[in-house]
Amino acid sequence: MKTYLVGGAVRDELLGYPVKERDWVVVGAMPKELLDLGYTQVGKDFPVFLHPESKEEFALARTERKKGHGYTGFETHYDPDVTLEEDLLRRDLTVNAIARDDDGSLIDPFGGSKDLNDRVLRHVSHAFTEDPLRVLRVARFAARYAHLGFTVARETITLMSEIVAAGELEYLPAERIWVETERALRERDPQVFVEVLRQCGALKALLPEVDALFGVPQKAAYHPEIDTGIHVLMVLKQAALLSRERRSNKNVEQTESGNSQVVFAALTHDLGKGITPDDVLPSHRGHERAGLPLVEDVCARFKVPNAHRQLALTVCEYHLHMHRARELRGETLLKLLEATGALRQPERFENYLLACEADSRGREGHEDRDYPQAGYLRKARDIANAVTVAGLQTADSQNAKLEGRAIGEALRQERIKRLNQLRDDYTSSATA
Repeated sequence: MKTYLVGGAVRDELLGYPVKERDWVVVGAMPKELLDLGYTQVGKDFPVFLHPESKEEFALARTERKKGHGYTGFETHYDPDVTLEEDLLRRDLTVNAIARDDDGSLIDPFGGSKDLNDRVLRHVSHAFTEDPLRVLRVARFAARYAHLGFTVARETITLMSEIVAAGELEYLPAERIWVETERALRERDPQVFVEVLRQCGALKALLPEVDALFGVPQKAAYHPEIDTGIHVLMVLKQAALLSRERRSNKNVEQTESGNSQVVFAALTHDLGKGITPDDVLPSHRGHERAGLPLVEDVCARFKVPNAHRQLALTVCEYHLHMHRARELRGETLLKLLEATGALRQPERFENYLLACEADSRGREGHEDRDYPQAGYLRKARDIANAVTVAGLQTADSQNAKLEGRAIGEALRQERIKRLNQLRDDYTSSATA
């Protein structure tokens, strides 16, 4: 029995990248041998075992043969005669098909080390096409390592295109697509995930609402990049950057990881522009509300968690309100605060602000501009929260007699009054 460190741990060690988990392959063993050593079996389709102390995964070396559609349509073979090279051959990318011996030496039969040095994501063999989930995995790896200069090999893009053309993505469970997508949205460059999916045709197959945005013009005065699809890619980049900065400022660990709720909202915020009639382009009046059913469709299709769905709908409907926040009358500003969770859901509100700032900065020439609207809306929130029932009743004896809806209306009117004063003060200072 021989054990090798494999996959992502070896790849990331060679890159000098943080290693989050370690996986092992066991060659020359049967399940009983590991069970006798105290390992716990967890795999159903093939034997995977948890180490009794470290809880790291140890899998018996195996081969696979395609027997159906989708990523689960495989017949797995394992026994002590399966070699390490045969096990590595079934893996997706050469950079994931490197093993390390216990003496530190590398076993690299498919040139993964060279591809790491060349910054190339390349398939191991034509068997790559047997698993459609690899289309999303490769796009996700591209998003993770783009900042290091990695690109997907042209011949691998070709195989990914073949998978899409064969209709294999249709056999992927919605939940599995979402898991890979959500992980990609947390990567350093989620816009690269979208770009790679578009290159191979998978974006049109999985997210036609997003694919439809490419080539749709916007007014150059507001969007120098003009193309709506390009704008969305820029917004994704900014959303990932801003969410990482926010985590870093909060001293949250793993600051490489972005906020997938914010990035998903960035991805879907302009879906309404994809259905704007040609005769009114490049204007997109009303695209915010027009996009809401499309966001709902995407969320239903992939069974998106409610927190992601709620934020995406909020950003879709109210991102222009945010950009114009300093122009809004008190009543409209209060409605915006209520709709975005400012008074009851502070985390959702902060995510909304991040997504809207990403939208503003995700434009050509605007990447490094300040976004004072966020500070203005936080101030508006604080003003609204400072108005309380107890405060109203203490300040005015007439209010002490109010109950139910009446006191609620008095609370609302006082908040509107103070928010109007905020607007007036801002207008005065801006014109001074």
